[in-house]
Amino acid sequence: QVQLVESGGGLVQPGGSLRLSCAASGRTFSRYVMGWFRQAPGKDREFVAAISWGWRADRTYYADSVRGRFTISRDNAKTTVYLQMNSLKPEDTAVYYCAAGQGTTWPNTGEYEYDYWGQGTQVSVSS
Repeated sequence: QVQLVESGGGLVQPGGSLRLSCAASGRTFSRYVMGWFRQAPGKDREFVAAISWGWRADRTYYADSVRGRFTISRDNAKTTVYLQMNSLKPEDTAVYYCAAGQGTTWPNTGEYEYDYWGQGTQVSVSS
């Protein structure tokens, strides 16, 4: 069982930055692929980024809409995954969720591939 708690959301102006954190419980954190998803008002939840499992965790994957602006990382010792978001745009406004999964097929972009979800944190990009 893994429990996930996101933090770091807020209101930011276009072009600004935010860093989201997702603290995980459980001693097997390093065995899970970690992902970030988001859901904008009136839209389906969509994949944002994922990072592979293991202590190296050297594989990352991004949605086209955020590639080059967002960076996912993890600290297995702190059982935390991060999403650094730069050059934010109004269309990035959404509730952001972190998720943990077994990761059978990389990259893990489907919601069905994740077993545990956080409660979400709101990110609003507006002037």
